[in-house]
Amino acid sequence: MKHMCLSYPLIEMTDLELVSSPLGALRQGERDSLMTTSDTHPDEGPSMGSKLVGADTIQMYMSVLAVPILHYILLLILFASKLNRASDLLHLVFDNCGRKVIRTCTETKYCVKQFKMNILKNNWYTESCDMWPGGTFSFEVKEILHQEKSPYQDIIVCDTTSFGRVLILDGIIQCTEKDEFSYQEMLSFLALCSHKNPEKVLIVGGGDGGVAREVSKHPKVKEIVQVEIDARVVEVSKKYLPYMSVGFNSEKLTLHIGDGFEFMKNHSNEFDVILTDSSDPVGPAVSLFQENYFALMKSALKPNGIVCSQAGTFWNDLDLVTNTLKYCRNQFPVGAYAYTSVPTYPSGLIGFVLGSLDPDVKFDSPQITFTKEEERAMKLKYYNSDIHKAAFTLPTFLRNQLN
Repeated sequence: MKHMCLSYPLIEMTDLELVSSPLGALRQGERDSLMTTSDTHPDEGPSMGSKLVGADTIQMYMSVLAVPILHYILLLILFASKLNRASDLLHLVFDNCGRKVIRTCTETKYCVKQFKMNILKNNWYTESCDMWPGGTFSFEVKEILHQEKSPYQDIIVCDTTSFGRVLILDGIIQCTEKDEFSYQEMLSFLALCSHKNPEKVLIVGGGDGGVAREVSKHPKVKEIVQVEIDARVVEVSKKYLPYMSVGFNSEKLTLHIGDGFEFMKNHSNEFDVILTDSSDPVGPAVSLFQENYFALMKSALKPNGIVCSQAGTFWNDLDLVTNTLKYCRNQFPVGAYAYTSVPTYPSGLIGFVLGSLDPDVKFDSPQITFTKEEERAMKLKYYNSDIHKAAFTLPTFLRNQLN
């Protein structure tokens, strides 16, 4: 899952306008009358008349302040009634960082990149961040199907005009109905088909169920163990994203709700393949892109085991790709970078870093191939042996950078 905070919803005043200042709402004549300190005896100091004017002033302030207070109450009612759908009066503003803040994540210790606010406004969702400065990605939202704050992240599922249903976690697009299969198939089969006998597979993350769906299709896979930290992502996906969450129905699968780090610490030398379906390197997910994570995966592998992790796009963050591959190669005798096309991800691409304990593995030459009949039977939409080889064919500048 590609990406992994929803700040407090902000409501834009459109037809309803707040009075910016009580004095600003008073007519000039009323302001002049407030400046009067006595009626007819200026030499005698303040009179009873001035005290009456003071009382009128208090009453006038109270009447003026009542207007914005009533507006706020009305807007709260509007917010409560409109929260489940996109509305012209409703702005949902996201800060993409490790903990919940408003408008900025520069003071958050988990942040690696400062993300701009991702906004749902006037039925259009816009995603932008400093990983791709000067650009945004937007799509039209028909309806907000679900929104909640889980113990770990904000979860939104919406229905869109062009991309079907979309899962958004902490303000970042994770997958869309239109193109999710490209990511799920490539993350799964690049690793599975590079191993001669991938009988036991561990999936870290992947709460939408898409990777489990693909792994369960592989004829040599006998057992799948999945560790997902957020049970609510699983439950929401089962309800709103059935085309992906069908993966949870596999008889091969055992699902654990918990921390993937802790799970692997207690399961050494156990898996043939480990797949990490992580969010972007923001917040706690930063740890999944560090060398100690590759070392931990290595310890959980059987001899000749293979790992595959989401690793970003070289167009938007070449340093991330370079460092992630370096960490992988520091732990594994063979490491490689591959990529695939996903239109709703930044730059339209997403990459993967693969590592193998088998020094003879050549990732661009799959160990297992499928016939066209097998591909149809497995309902593969994107992956095939040719696309496997092509995924490791890199542009010259990238090849030079990574080698």
